[in-house]
Amino acid sequence: MELKTDEHIKKLNTFGVDAKAKNFAEIRSIEDLKQAREHLRQQPQDFMVIGGGSNVLFREDYPGFLLRMMIPGFEKIKEDEEHYFVRAGAGEIWHSFVRKMLDAGMPGLENLAYIPGTVGAAPIQNIGAYGLEAAEFIDTVECFDMSTGDQLTLTNEECDFGYRHSTFKKPENRHLVITAVTFKLSKNWVPNTSYKALAEEIEINSFPELSPQDVYSCVISLRRRKLPSPVKFGNAGSFFKNPVVDRETFTSLLRTNPSLVSYPLAGGRFKLSAAWLIDNAGLRGYQVGGAQVSEKHCGFVINKENATAKDVVDLIHDVQRIVYEKFQVQLETEVKFLGEF
Repeated sequence: MELKTDEHIKKLNTFGVDAKAKNFAEIRSIEDLKQAREHLRQQPQDFMVIGGGSNVLFREDYPGFLLRMMIPGFEKIKEDEEHYFVRAGAGEIWHSFVRKMLDAGMPGLENLAYIPGTVGAAPIQNIGAYGLEAAEFIDTVECFDMSTGDQLTLTNEECDFGYRHSTFKKPENRHLVITAVTFKLSKNWVPNTSYKALAEEIEINSFPELSPQDVYSCVISLRRRKLPSPVKFGNAGSFFKNPVVDRETFTSLLRTNPSLVSYPLAGGRFKLSAAWLIDNAGLRGYQVGGAQVSEKHCGFVINKENATAKDVVDLIHDVQRIVYEKFQVQLETEVKFLGEF
């Protein structure tokens, strides 16, 4: 492990906000984590692990030890009559991993293609898109305990997955660093086309016999067409969680907003489209300083013109306030904020 000090991390966060980390190291093995733990024992300080830097906003220089997870590799570790079990290092780039699974003849993750970040971040956020969530495919998650030095393996149930939630988000578990994830992929591939926009994209293409590659291509096409390019404008991915409301709230909103985009959930609850709420609150293209609500997709906040972290935070607060005033629905952010002004 190579320890660096006062490391600029602008290129390590997809929003492109400049900041420095007091201490920084790239983690490529369990041994690197053991060395990082020893450094923290000798010099106690806060620490944080990032992957692709796609779900974090640094509001100031980070005063602790920033670890960039880069443990690579994947392998099929076993199979049974119905499933393949594939173990992937936490530092594998997520989209690349999805592509590799397709190429290896082990589909299932194609609806989750083109999501930024790493394999290790997938269980933390329980990433999801186009009708699927990562939790549906995760068998086990391997962790390194920075408090004790122990190596642990958590089952799917122990991960306590929910909508954009897992046990790894709980403050009492922040000492757990994900090192590898094992995925359980069905040998009997069945396409999930429950998401309306994806179903429409597939129908337009009139595939003679739908394949995993076809679904993958449609997902890529949709995301490139509908979402802002991180190459052109820095962004942290989807900025807001889709809020979940009870039936009474949903019925009241639908009565006055018949075009409301929603998805029914178990227990009589409904998931609302955050992007629809933001758009219909008149905030498409809304800008504070260099930060802007994307004109392409209102669920994204982009770095339009050298935005500062304060620009982004002020914009977020405006969006939350205006949406609440119009719909009485509170938006929560998916992105993790670090530091204060």
